Amino acid sequence: MKRILTIMAAALLLTGAMTAQVKMNNVLDQMKKELAPDSRTAIWDVRMVGQGGTSVLVGTVGTLQQSAAIEAGLRSRGIKDFKNHLVVLENSVPASKHWALVKLSVATLRTQGKHSAEVATQGLMGQPVCVLDIDGDWARVQMPDDYIAWVPVSSLAYKTEAEMATWRAARRYIVTEYCTRLVTEPKGDETVSDLVMGNILEWRGESGKWLQLATPDGRTGYVLKAEVAELAGWAEQTFDSALIERVARRMMGSGYLWGGTSTKVTDCSGLVKVCYLANGIIVQRDASQQALTGQKIAHWHDARLGDLLFFGNSKTGRVTHVGIYLRDGRYIHCSGQVKVNSLDPASPDYLYSPLSISRIDGQIGTRGITTVKRHPWYF
Repeated sequence: MKRILTIMAAALLLTGAMTAQVKMNNVLDQMKKELAPDSRTAIWDVRMVGQGGTSVLVGTVGTLQQSAAIEAGLRSRGIKDFKNHLVVLENSVPASKHWALVKLSVATLRTQGKHSAEVATQGLMGQPVCVLDIDGDWARVQMPDDYIAWVPVSSLAYKTEAEMATWRAARRYIVTEYCTRLVTEPKGDETVSDLVMGNILEWRGESGKWLQLATPDGRTGYVLKAEVAELAGWAEQTFDSALIERVARRMMGSGYLWGGTSTKVTDCSGLVKVCYLANGIIVQRDASQQALTGQKIAHWHDARLGDLLFFGNSKTGRVTHVGIYLRDGRYIHCSGQVKVNSLDPASPDYLYSPLSISRIDGQIGTRGITTVKRHPWYF
């Protein structure tokens, strides 16, 4: 009988512990919705388990800040008796590799660390990234728009904190031409690297109409002054819907590539990113993320040049596509190719009615919208 009672007591304790862990995991699920609702911008694989009668936090997060927020959140909810065994990815990266600059004109980032994985986004030369994880020839990085994806380490120039501080203080130039080349000599024909709009390089000197610039990995060459702008001055620009339109129209006829965010090739939200970055503005990566930002406009008749139009499933409200409003009911977007269509059902080139409309003008500094000037990774 005594043995049976002992077993029953142990079972009750185990059941109680399991119930407590279930409650804790329910709390963690709720916290995830608050602290890391989008897996595209946060790494959160967290759960509570029992180990030797003790509740233990296990799993993976991206940053120390996340780990601290989880601890604080649990304690504020009255959950205090636990141990934190979370793996923090940024702790696994050497200090010399915690930061990096993209060193190719356009780098391809994927959903997994392998070349056969789906393209997630692209990085531009001189774009700063935070390195969260390194696995062989691949690094998992967070972009300035918070998007997380994998990139070949061969596409990066690693930097220490001190080197990043030096870079932020350096005289830098940004490519404003649609595409060009960095060449070995003024008027030369030998290419050091191709360049696209948005690439950032460091100043090394000048010769007449030419500037000598350096890539993030130290390669030097020359580019015409007319094709670049000094970053510090360029970053001071104000909202310019005409510029956004000019850049978009410059890409007319360009093909579509899922994950593209450069003047080489874009997807629908990538076209938006390219056009807004030309104006110094950093918007979110995907259409469904962009749709959650900005000032909401009730009807397309009230839309202005540069407003974002979101399309998708009218029954579920799921956003799958985005375009940039022009005027008179017309908009430019990338669907198969960059093209112009109409919102007016009576128009012969009518295509899609928007689910929602967002205005970025006047919304800098609100959720998901910032500028290169305001971003601490750049300045």
